[in-house]
Amino acid sequence: MPNTAGVWMTSRAHDQLQTELQELLAQRHIEMPDGDSGDYARNQALHSARQARIRRIHHLLGNALIGQNPPDDGIAEPGMVLTVRYGDTRAVETFLLAVREAEDSEMEVYSMQSPLGRAIAGARPGERRTYRAPSGTTMAVTLLHAVPYALTDPAPGEHENSPAKDLPCRAEPETS
Repeated sequence: MPNTAGVWMTSRAHDQLQTELQELLAQRHIEMPDGDSGDYARNQALHSARQARIRRIHHLLGNALIGQNPPDDGIAEPGMVLTVRYGDTRAVETFLLAVREAEDSEMEVYSMQSPLGRAIAGARPGERRTYRAPSGTTMAVTLLHAVPYALTDPAPGEHENSPAKDLPCRAEPETS
């Protein structure tokens, strides 16, 4: 069933998807080698994967919501930059809740389909949710604040580690 609500993404992600689509379309017709059947099967698999990716990008671009910022109401939803605390620790992470198909190099991106995205969607500041990490561990997460992406100034490289993947994360800065 098509997504009638659209897919929120940054302008940068939209541009990256358009570039990727053009590159994939340029490679659309590949020659099949006269080699063994293994080469042919590998090329067929690559061709099928490329076709599936082209269809996926067409779907995303056709449903893209760009420049339509969510309301500044503090509720976790696509297009919001969320700051969360993991468990009862001082570990926090800030990330963009959006389509993950084209990475935004300025900050970590989690999709609404990710375990964390599904768990935190609709949360209000101070609300605690739980989700199952890919490792199977149940994680607790509390929304600290949510701000529309357009109102943020992300710092490149700041969010290299992701507790959602069971990795260490940066600690919350000390306040004086």
